[in-house]
Amino acid sequence: MIDIALAQVTGQLDQALKRQFQVREDDKLVVLCHLLEQDGTVAKEVAGKVAAFLVNVEREAVPGSGHGAGRSLSRVLVQPEPVHLNLMVMFAANYAGGNYTEALKMLSSTVSFFQGRPVFNHQNTPDLDARIDRLTMEIENLSIADLSNLWGVLSGKYLPSVLYRMRLLALDASQLSAQVPRVVQPERS
Repeated sequence: MIDIALAQVTGQLDQALKRQFQVREDDKLVVLCHLLEQDGTVAKEVAGKVAAFLVNVEREAVPGSGHGAGRSLSRVLVQPEPVHLNLMVMFAANYAGGNYTEALKMLSSTVSFFQGRPVFNHQNTPDLDARIDRLTMEIENLSIADLSNLWGVLSGKYLPSVLYRMRLLALDASQLSAQVPRVVQPERS
């Protein structure tokens, strides 16, 4: 489900940037992939593009969620609670050499896109996967020290980038963990 959510959001961003900059449909401006290969070299597919990649996954504490139990006349169906996740997603403009202003332009357009469309739901994104109710994009502020640490962990040199928190992706096991007999108190006369 993480892959589907990220692919749909980056696909929407890619389409919006293509329309804004009048780029051919078969060219990509946004790619969902690692910034660096395992050997430390820059991934080929991110050259001259905005790279979107997962930085962290956090569990969202959802207040007021109860136990996952459904009822029938004779049994109680017990299901595990869905896990609500926040995905930390980095959008980095990878434009080398004299294209630094292009990187800044793409970064600005990325921020503008999410500012104008902070929520992805079935009304504004009809092809959003049916298992996803909605996704909310919130810009995440990092101090210079945190940003330096993050880029150190990523083993890369800083690129113009912005970090977003994609909120409330619910992963549901969609399986029963138990069926237990329903206990009914007898009626008193």
